[in-house]
Amino acid sequence: MTRLSVNINKVATIRNARGGDNPNLVQVAKDCERFGAEGITIHPRPDERHIRYQDVYDLKKVVTTEFNIEGNPQDRFMDLVLEVVPEQATLVPDAEHAITSNAGWDTIVHKDFLTDVIKALKEKGIRSSIFVDPDPKMVEGAALIGADRVELYTEPYATNYHNDKEAAIKDYILAGEKAIELGLGLNAGHDLDLKNLRYFGEEIKGLDEVSIGHALICDALYYGLENTIQLYKRQLS
Repeated sequence: MTRLSVNINKVATIRNARGGDNPNLVQVAKDCERFGAEGITIHPRPDERHIRYQDVYDLKKVVTTEFNIEGNPQDRFMDLVLEVVPEQATLVPDAEHAITSNAGWDTIVHKDFLTDVIKALKEKGIRSSIFVDPDPKMVEGAALIGADRVELYTEPYATNYHNDKEAAIKDYILAGEKAIELGLGLNAGHDLDLKNLRYFGEEIKGLDEVSIGHALICDALYYGLENTIQLYKRQLS
């Protein structure tokens, strides 16, 4: 069954809005696991707009499921990841001031850089996942640089799902098939929600993990965190 990793960035955003420690990020992570999440995802950015670098150390002490740290593998991020040693590092080519991630890696153009990054992760026993657009060529590039997994960037799928779900999923099926063919693990994330998740999970064979934050935290405002996590897990069952 596809695993659900809960991205708790938005919880940190709410906390930071008042400058205190409410909601407490560590407690939320522990509760997400208690409510059934199979992983915790965070995305520390250089400006610490949501996840603070200290949060990473604090969460490492308590997360008992898979700890997944996302980010652009610049020097400060890599120093952090190599010190904390999460189960998985997801490499995302986000610009420093971007509101959110909006594109995958060109694994061909950035082959040399990513090869060095992945080598450093492997030396620490950290699984590497490369954030890519649903393009078999980019998946092939990820395999060539030694990545363990790819994470398919699903915002285009989510945007087009309500207009034509068959067309929206087409490229993802091809990219997913290529990943499986090449022996890569397969993750997905960005704008997946209770409306579009089930279809995605049914159509993409061999999907190991989805990372969901924004929609899940928004739904939790209405349904409660425990119930919401269970609702998302049911979409994947």
